[in-house]
Amino acid sequence: MTEYDQELDACGLSCPLPILRAKKALTRMASGEVLRIIATDPGSVKDFEAFSRQTGHELLESTEDRGTFYYRLKKA
Repeated sequence: MTEYDQELDACGLSCPLPILRAKKALTRMASGEVLRIIATDPGSVKDFEAFSRQTGHELLESTEDRGTFYYRLKKA
């Protein structure tokens, strides 16, 4: 069982592109669905925290492994 409904690969993209792509993907998702984002921009950590606070989408996961960042956002 996967812990997300859709996945977004934002590797190689710089701010604000990972957030913009996530926002676009979330608009096509149903409330309660989970979007997993993979990014390489270190600035995306604070960006996704702020995005979660501002939009009400719940940040379920924010982890980093060897320079790659993984997020899971639950659509509000």
